[in-house]
Amino acid sequence: MPSVLTLQSLPLFPLGTVLFPDGVLPLRVFEVRYLDMIGRCQRAGAPFGVVCLTHGSEVRRPGATEAFCDVGTLATIDRLETPQPGLMTVRAAGTQRFRITAREQLKHGLWVADVERLPQDQPVAIPADLQPTTDALARLIESLQQRAGGSDLPIRAPWRLQDCGWVANRWCELLPLPPALKQRLLELDNPLLRLELVGDLLARTGIAGG
Repeated sequence: MPSVLTLQSLPLFPLGTVLFPDGVLPLRVFEVRYLDMIGRCQRAGAPFGVVCLTHGSEVRRPGATEAFCDVGTLATIDRLETPQPGLMTVRAAGTQRFRITAREQLKHGLWVADVERLPQDQPVAIPADLQPTTDALARLIESLQQRAGGSDLPIRAPWRLQDCGWVANRWCELLPLPPALKQRLLELDNPLLRLELVGDLLARTGIAGG
């Protein structure tokens, strides 16, 4: 058996949202700890880790504490712009889930962690009873393309509309779900189960029915 792939001293970006593999993450970065981190990651072509906050806020406040989930997603920088000094606009992409094994907050406030990478979702074909979830996502993507024109979409190509994990993850990002529920869905190792739960949510809202 191959050893578990690990990363040491991975810089973390705790956010009030959940990033899924293959997801899109737009960021406006202005805190010194993250300006430095993003700059270093960009120069090195290295990832950073996105984790969901369970306590505290995205912007550091004096005396405030931050707590976040153990499972997050690696992010790589697709695009970085500096519209003015002290501000970066970033478009990052989710790649692979990880689990934190040790964490430390550095003197200037940046969190770093030792992590182990979690297995990628295995490709699973969409079963017939969940086809409405895929059809609804395909319609939504077409609508987003028409409205966006040449601007960025919140979903990255290629569209893998016959893969349970990919379809489930896109719905998890697009639906207005509480972060705690998104986190539970992220942590599921079974992509079919993740899509079944998403399908239930869509059926309840009338977006997709069986």
